Amino acid sequence: MWRMRGRTGVQAARPSRTGYPHVPANECPFRRRLADVTINRDFLFNLLDAAAPSGLERRAADIWLAEAATFARTHEDHYGNVYAEVGPEDAPAVALMGHLDEIGLIVSHVGDEGFLSVLPVGGWDPQVLVGQRIRVLAPGGDLIGVIGKKAIHVMDADERTKASRIEDLWIDLGLSKEEVTEQVPVGTYAVIEQGPIMVGTRVVGRALDNRVGAFIVLEALRAVAGKNLPYRVVAVGTSQEEIGCFGAQLGGYHLNPVAGVAVDVTHETKQPGVSEKKYGVVPFGSGANLTVSPMVSPVLTRQMTDAAREAGVPFTLSASGRFSGTDADALTLVRAGVPTAVVSIPNRYMHSPSEMVDERDVKACTDIIAAWLERLPQGADFTRR
Repeated sequence: MWRMRGRTGVQAARPSRTGYPHVPANECPFRRRLADVTINRDFLFNLLDAAAPSGLERRAADIWLAEAATFARTHEDHYGNVYAEVGPEDAPAVALMGHLDEIGLIVSHVGDEGFLSVLPVGGWDPQVLVGQRIRVLAPGGDLIGVIGKKAIHVMDADERTKASRIEDLWIDLGLSKEEVTEQVPVGTYAVIEQGPIMVGTRVVGRALDNRVGAFIVLEALRAVAGKNLPYRVVAVGTSQEEIGCFGAQLGGYHLNPVAGVAVDVTHETKQPGVSEKKYGVVPFGSGANLTVSPMVSPVLTRQMTDAAREAGVPFTLSASGRFSGTDADALTLVRAGVPTAVVSIPNRYMHSPSEMVDERDVKACTDIIAAWLERLPQGADFTRR
């Protein structure tokens, strides 16, 4: 997600024909129904392990393409977007977008002692960088270092109360200046060195924003592969969302779809300090979150909620008074405009090395998209009414 989304006027929605009782939003029947849900963990973890900051998505893109090629037609463009499609090749396209890039760092200077100064690639809170191990994606091979900061013992009293800034931090590779200068040119990218783990039913790691969205759009495509679809359904692993949704804009222009879905993360609202009045009632285990906003197609949102109720897929609704802060904002404005929906996964600790999502919500997001695609009629009218 490239910027925070302020949401108000939130309503929790529940399936009406599943046999589950209507309960308060913080008492989710989804917890009981999908207690043993499983997802393609190997694929997701391989995606999360890949270092792929905005502008250098190649490693994640290759993993995504290899998985897609097992069941779909694939191609890519010059800008870093990757595509997988099923359905009739000459049919109108429906696009499913999830971005592959993650926030990262880029080397701006090599100092006298070989310390690397860096600039942010995407929206960092510098506090989460302090003391982290870092993977520097050097041309001759990756190098592992640490994020350095002056120790508290040698700070002045006023320094100890100030928040860290990117310009006060550096990367220490444990090498001489000559070695660093030879191996790490200005413009080299870096990401946090933090692999994925399971904590209960929850996946923890960096890059869940939004490698998990790229995972979901491909898994939804897999779910409808082989079905008699009236549309050419194209899953897109987009590039450069974290710096402005640029890959979605190019990909949307390339596909010229009749409709689209952007999949991203949203804030899980039971963590301390997150306002449910502002961000909605979106706890872990509540399923897929659908955004209602002026830029989002109300037709697609209604279609999705109807499909979810028929298929028994739990979901919540959240409101945004403006844009969504996702690839949908770019896709919506491509060419003559693309009716677009936003499906989000509840996520804790966004833009940190230890983001957290629940497998049950990941599965629900996959299922709601597949259910919508299976029920989408040929020649559907997406005119706002």
